Parts: sequence; C-alpha cells; structure tokens
Amino acid sequence: MIRVEQREGWRRLVLDRPAKLNALTREMIEALLAAIDAAEADSACRAVVLTGEGRGFCAGQEVGADFLPGPDGPPDLQALADRYHHEVVRRIRGSRLPFVCAVNGVAAGAGASFALAADIVLAARSAVFVQAFIRIGLVPDSGGTFFLPRLVGDARARALTLLGDAIDADTAERWGMIWKAVDDSVLESEAEALAVRLARSPAQALAGIKQLLAGAAQNSLDGQLDLEARMQGEAGRSADFAEGVRAFQAKRPPRFS
Repeated sequence: MIRVEQREGWRRLVLDRPAKLNALTREMIEALLAAIDAAEADSACRAVVLTGEGRGFCAGQEVGADFLPGPDGPPDLQALADRYHHEVVRRIRGSRLPFVCAVNGVAAGAGASFALAADIVLAARSAVFVQAFIRIGLVPDSGGTFFLPRLVGDARARALTLLGDAIDADTAERWGMIWKAVDDSVLESEAEALAVRLARSPAQALAGIKQLLAGAAQNSLDGQLDLEARMQGEAGRSADFAEGVRAFQAKRPPRFS
C-alpha cells in the first residue's frame, strides 16, 4: 500500500491504494512510517517526494465498520491520532530531509494535513483540499489546526475547518497554503525536478533551514537570532560551505558532497 521508488539521490513514496482514493489504514500508515525511516537512514537519500496513485492524493482515514460503537464502546480516536497520523507529521517535520508533496487529486482530512506538513507542496489543478472532519462530527487532527492558521490566516482557517468546504489548487496557491498549482500533466515532472534540485543542494544547510523554521514557530526574536547564529556557525564549519565558497570564487557550479 506504500510504493517506494528509489532514484539517484532521492526517493518517491507513493500512497498506493487508488481504488479507495488512498484512504489510510493503520497498516498503511505503519508502512509509510517505515518508508520515511528508511529514507532518513539512507545517507545517499537527500530528498523525498510524497504523492498518491490514481485520482486522489489521500482521502484521509478510512471510516469503516470499526468506527462505529461496539461492545467495548466507541473507537479510541485519540490513540489512533497519537500512534499513527501524528507520527507521520512528526517524522516529516522532524526529518533532516526536505519533503516535496505532489498532490494529484483530493487531499481530505488527515491527507490534507499530511500534504501541508511537507516542506514544499505542489498540486495539480484538479486537486482539492478539504478539512472534512466536521462532516462526520470530528475535529481536525494531524496538525490541521497548527498549519492552517499559519498558512492562510485565522479567518480562513476558521471557515475551512468549521464549514468543511473544499478549495481548489489555484485558490490554495493564491492563499499561500501551497507553493504552486501546476497543470495535471506536469505535476510528476515538476515534483521530480524539485527533488533533483534539492538532492544536489547542501544537505546540512537544508536540514538547518528546517530546524530554524520549526524554531521560529515558538521562539522570540532574540531566541531565533541566537538559534540562527548557532546554526550559521555549524554551517560555516561544513565541507559544503567551503565548496560553495570555492565554486563562487571560481565562477563554477558547486559540487556539494
């Protein structure tokens, strides 16, 4: 249910349950977590593309018979969120690797949040984003209430979550929810080009940028300046920085290790 495609310097992780619009199951999330961990552990991997097979990116958690109250009471959705959905978001955000999400269709519920957790989000123009939780009496999870206000502002985040309305890719781009909306026919090639570019970039600097942006969500200005200074010092001691300076002075493309 998760297809891993290894490329030179990067990996493509594909949610592969197209008949169900890649709706999530526990087993599928466990496989996704394992695939993320394997990419993280591979020193030759420098970037990850996350996408879906077929007509949808991810329709969110599959709502099956096990979601109805049973002899032991209602399902434990807190445990489901903590153990599964939220671990995916934590791994993506905490990874040293830049994640590119290529949203190829509907991104609903946790699927929308998984997309927004990525570092760079591309969406096909046929894609839609929807915080569908309210439609079945739930609240957003998987970081939806963290990402949306920061990306689109409080007013839009409130309307999107309270109403459960879908927005198209062009609107998502215009609102700053995603990096770019592209024609369906070029989504895969655009995502691949970004992955190749990131894979050729200085890995330590990419990881440092992710750490700095994560810190900015909670630091004061002074705290963020201190973090920037510390991480700039670390970057300045790297082989990639030395190569970047040599390449700049020689007026040639850098060859980062």
